[in-house]
Amino acid sequence: MNNWNDDKVFAGWDTPLEVLRYAVVQSNYEGRTVPKSLADRVAALDDDADQMNFGAIDVLYKEIDALPIDPEFPYLQPNSLEEIRAERPEGPRQLGSLDDGELLDKLHGAWTGRAAGCALGKPVEAMGIRGQAGKSGRDAIRDYLKNRDDWPLDDYFSGAHAGDDYTLYCPQSQRENIAFMEADDDIHYTLIGLSVLETYGPDFVWRDVARTWNFSIPYNYICTAETQAILNYNNAVPRRAPSDWVTPEYTSMHRNPYREWIGAQIRADAWGYVCAGNPELAAEFAYRDSCWTHRANGIYGEMMFAAIIAAAFVVSSPVELVQIGLSEIPEHCKLAEACRAALVKMPQCENFEVYMDWVQEHYGDLHGVHTVNNALVVIGSLIFGETDFHQSICRAVEGGWDTDCNGATSGSIVGAAAGASGIRSKLVAPLNDVIKPMVIGFQEITMTELADRTLKVHHKVCANN
Repeated sequence: MNNWNDDKVFAGWDTPLEVLRYAVVQSNYEGRTVPKSLADRVAALDDDADQMNFGAIDVLYKEIDALPIDPEFPYLQPNSLEEIRAERPEGPRQLGSLDDGELLDKLHGAWTGRAAGCALGKPVEAMGIRGQAGKSGRDAIRDYLKNRDDWPLDDYFSGAHAGDDYTLYCPQSQRENIAFMEADDDIHYTLIGLSVLETYGPDFVWRDVARTWNFSIPYNYICTAETQAILNYNNAVPRRAPSDWVTPEYTSMHRNPYREWIGAQIRADAWGYVCAGNPELAAEFAYRDSCWTHRANGIYGEMMFAAIIAAAFVVSSPVELVQIGLSEIPEHCKLAEACRAALVKMPQCENFEVYMDWVQEHYGDLHGVHTVNNALVVIGSLIFGETDFHQSICRAVEGGWDTDCNGATSGSIVGAAAGASGIRSKLVAPLNDVIKPMVIGFQEITMTELADRTLKVHHKVCANN
């Protein structure tokens, strides 16, 4: 890669100072211990005067980037597909297949589940991540519902005012107004995955994904790690220059402290759909998609859930699904450790709320859109919901943090398991089978059509493997 001066290329998601602060947290999380003296210098920067102080921020960021991984760091977290596979436990890799009629129904169910779960969680996403009215996200969501006699969650959120201090967002996804699945990154990313496969086929590479992002979606609809990765890509690759100038290490790492956040995890679905019954291939596709925006647990989250979704077309046991997902990621990574601990803890918990108390206690220090804590919400929703479509999605949103992402991922899994014909939920009808995203080529489309197109891609994938 050419040596250009890119010191001032910071993420557009936050100010450079906030990016630097996140970098301190991320470095410590991945085993590159930030010395107290360096952390103190970061903390000394002023919230008002230094938000855009590139000179001071660049110096500190470079010091953070130069920190080595502690040799005592107890995790093995490789970033290449070959090394990831070398560290994964045994798994089934491939499962059974379905006839076209059954698979089409299940694909329709998966798209429907993703949309319903996403729409359910959208109005309280900000509440779930940041909290409101002096309460944590999960507590705020519960209070909001109780104040309106809607607890436990059983339907789309009502925007009715109850004289409290809580605020909902996304009125088009509220009970009084919902008539379709509105634009959302959880839906956009799945559509982009389908578009990549339709355009480039099953031999696509990460650069094909980056190109598709450039052509398909407005920059302001992209969040956190993806915001930075596409910025890095476009700064490194002039429009008329060869894209092999840039590496996924650069796009995912440079000024990108979000590299283990949830952005890749919520891009898993399309790969699981087209690889129905083939969790290993779904995880491989997920790797190709994620490696240019994320590192380590950020990559593993997408690989794990792609495998789970692929398996859900033929496997019904939620515990078995989670175990299949874990079989495609490194055994000794933080995500696998957390999921195994959750599987041990869940039988000891009388309900989902008690389980989430445990998750909050042990993983509540992670950012509200981190991969690991949100993955635990999803697997908990599956197991306590017993893969029932309605119950699983509602529990995923009740869990707080990134509510629309978790609802969407849980919805994909249980929708794939049930099939459209097997879904019994009041959350489906208000969507009218319609998605209205902001992805070029998909401005308004039915989930029925998406299922048809996904089945065609599935046939291409099967013919190639």
